[in-house]
Formats: sequence, structure tokens, C-alpha cells
Amino acid sequence: MSEEKKIPYKIYLEEKEMPDRWYNVRADMKNKPAPLLNPGTLQPLTIDEMKGIFCEELCRQELDDTTPYFEIPEKIRKFYKMYRPSPLVRAYCLEEKLQTPAKIYYKFEGNNTSGSHKLNSAIAQAYYAKDQGLKGVTTETGAGQWGTALSMACAYLELDCQVYMVKCSYEQKPFRREVMRTYGANVTPSPSNTTEVGRKILEEFPGTTGSLGCAISEAVEAAVSQEGYRYVLGSVLSQVLLHQSVIGLETKTAMDKYGIKPDIIIGCAGGGSNLGGLISPFMGEKLRGEADYRFIAVEPASCPSLTRGKYVYDFCDTGKVCPLAKMYTLGSGFMPAPNHAGGLRYHGMSSVLSQLYDDGYMEAVSVEQTAVFKAAEEFARVEGILPAPESSHAIKVAIDEAMKCKETGEEKTILFGLTGTGYFDMVAYERYNNGEMSDYIPTDEDLAKGLAGVPKFPGNEI
Repeated sequence: MSEEKKIPYKIYLEEKEMPDRWYNVRADMKNKPAPLLNPGTLQPLTIDEMKGIFCEELCRQELDDTTPYFEIPEKIRKFYKMYRPSPLVRAYCLEEKLQTPAKIYYKFEGNNTSGSHKLNSAIAQAYYAKDQGLKGVTTETGAGQWGTALSMACAYLELDCQVYMVKCSYEQKPFRREVMRTYGANVTPSPSNTTEVGRKILEEFPGTTGSLGCAISEAVEAAVSQEGYRYVLGSVLSQVLLHQSVIGLETKTAMDKYGIKPDIIIGCAGGGSNLGGLISPFMGEKLRGEADYRFIAVEPASCPSLTRGKYVYDFCDTGKVCPLAKMYTLGSGFMPAPNHAGGLRYHGMSSVLSQLYDDGYMEAVSVEQTAVFKAAEEFARVEGILPAPESSHAIKVAIDEAMKCKETGEEKTILFGLTGTGYFDMVAYERYNNGEMSDYIPTDEDLAKGLAGVPKFPGNEI
């Protein structure tokens, strides 16, 4: 029997096959990610210092790098069942279009109202806030997927939700903003005049279209200045990668079910949530010496933290109110161009992924946005899904790798994460179709300005 007859076009897991535990890849890392530091003392952040900003249980998850599995609470699993398990899809039409011997699979996370994978962590973080008896949460959002997801989770659990949305995305994506408001969230363009740090950023960078680092600063200030509120983050932190491991766990279960083993695993990389979630169980096998895979992180050429950044301790936010994280960074003061992959406009990378990259367990490439949108349209025309600009970075490199297989005749299996849909990104698609989109690659001088703000202390030299 041929493979096409044995393996469905779309692989759906049964409800009983959905993970009941999150996987913590840090438990299998020989070199653990460097600890978060208190910027005042330069000592590892304690749970008591963290819980003034984050929910207590999330603090425990953030600091735990030895427990391999965390049980998913039943209420979160019940919420997951509304849209999970998500399908693993064989891209037969794309393969045929490319005339490649490669087999291409993608894990599709866009089958929910938020249109992305972000809901996996949003419901978890909202659940722990509610369980702690809090009134509400504050957050930032870039492209809007995280803000939408959190507003949905908060509506479900009857929590107040305050979102600081990067200004260029706020202006480019009014319908994404209105979805958040429909779910009850208060949405503010960032940087704004509503916070002290926002006013300071506007004074230093007049006319700025903002960044995730700016929005984080404002959201943190809003959280600590209101009783009964905590700050939640949609990417970067280890707790977020933990929650997003449901993506990789489902993917691996589906592939194991049909005897499929990927050779190459590709994900777009901004802060690291979807990439970390997709690769976690596969990376665990590699770390334990049980299997080998090639992992590729894809980032925008306009914000190339892995490919052109420095691996040092840096602030997680532009306002320098957050802890220091050791990560590949462009400097917390780096202001990326207002490119259309709003979810990838972060100056740093997850400490977990940064450590894995520095240890040589994965690769990274940067791509220009016109090439990304070209790949996005090619995918949409043959696979029937309009992809988000962020996801399209992974599509671009998946196509590149498939074409290499065409040149060499190798029958490799390629897996990538399709993290969301692009139906709220039509301004970007319009600009691409009108020939108005341009590519921006920061110069070394541009990067030097951002990196000049990296905190200087012994052992943290650039």
C-alpha cells in the first residue's frame, strides 16, 4: 500500500491523545539557561521578587529547570478541547507545485478565533491569575495574536484584560484591535501617554511606531501600579515555552502514530514561543541522544537577534524595568523598522532557545520580508490557507529546503509550524501586491546603537 493511502492528508488525534502534561525541555538540557537577574543586585531573581509582577504559580514554573513534566489542570484541558488537538497537514499540493521529492508537513495552529498558537499559553496564564484571586492582567501585543488570545481567555474566566499594542500594529490592524475589544479588553497603542515609561520613551524617540520592548515596559508598569493585577507575557519566558509544548507533543504523537520522522523542523522566531513549543519534544530526544533532527529558527532580516545579536545579559524591555535575561539580543533600545511581521519585532530571544542555539543544537537564518510574502502567496494559492506574516517566515525556508531536495534528489521530511492565519494582515498583503513593500536590513551602525545600551558589569562584555 502506498504511503499516500496509509497516511491521511490531515492527521487528527483523538481527544484521549491530547497531552495531559506540558514538557519542560530545560530538564534535559545539560547547560541550563542562565538565570534571570535582579537588575539592581545582579543576583538571580528569587520567587519573592518575581511574584510582585507575575502570578505565583507561573513564577514557580519559570524558575524550575529540573521538573520534566507539569500536569495540565483540568479546566485548561477543558478549554483546549474547544480547538485542540490541532491538525498536522501533509502539504501535497505545495510538494506538487515545487516538484520536490521532499515530504512537507505543517502543524496548523490557526483554527481558533485568535488565529494563532497564542491561546495555548493565554488560557494557562489567565487560569493561574484567576486561581490566585486576582482582578485582572496586563500585557503587550505585537501583531495582535497574543492580545486577542489573552482577551479570549480572560473573557472565559471573567478577568479584566488590559493590552498595550505596538503602535504600528494598532494602526495597521484595526480589526485585530476590535476583536480584542469585542472580548472585553482595553487596548492602548504603545508607547502611550498613559504611563510614566511611555511618556519617557516618546520623549526620547518622538514619532516612534513602537516595539514589543516598549509595550512590555508599559504593561509591567500598569500591573504593578494597580492592586490585584499581574503582568503576563506571550513569548520569551520559559513558562510560555512550557505551555506551548502542547504543539510539539501533539505533533510528535501524530507523527509517531504513522511512523513519520522529520529530518528538518522549522519555525519562525521572534521571542521564541511557537518555535520552542514545536521543537521541545524533538529537541528533548536530541538532548538525550535518542534521535537527531535539524532545527532551523527563521527571523526577519529587519530584527535579526540570533543571526546578528550578541549573547549577553540584557533588559527584556525598552524601559528597563524588567529583570535581566541572558539571551541573543540587539539591545533593549533597538527600534526595529515597522515591518509587517509584528510578532517578530522583539529585540531578544528566549533564554532557552538562546542557550540551545549557542550550544549548536539549532541553526538560525534571517529572511527579507518581500521574499516572505512571495512565499506566503505561493503557499496560499496551493494550500488554501492565508498564512500570517510571522508563519510565512517558516514557509519561506521550508520552500527553500524543499528546493534543495529537488536539486539533490534527497527525499527529506520537512516539518514547519504554521502558527496562524493572516486574515487580519491584509494591509500588509495589499502593500506587497501594490509593490509598495520594501526590505529593511539594519546596518552595523544601527545595531551598535541598540547594543550600546546593554548593561555593563563584569562578565557581560560584548
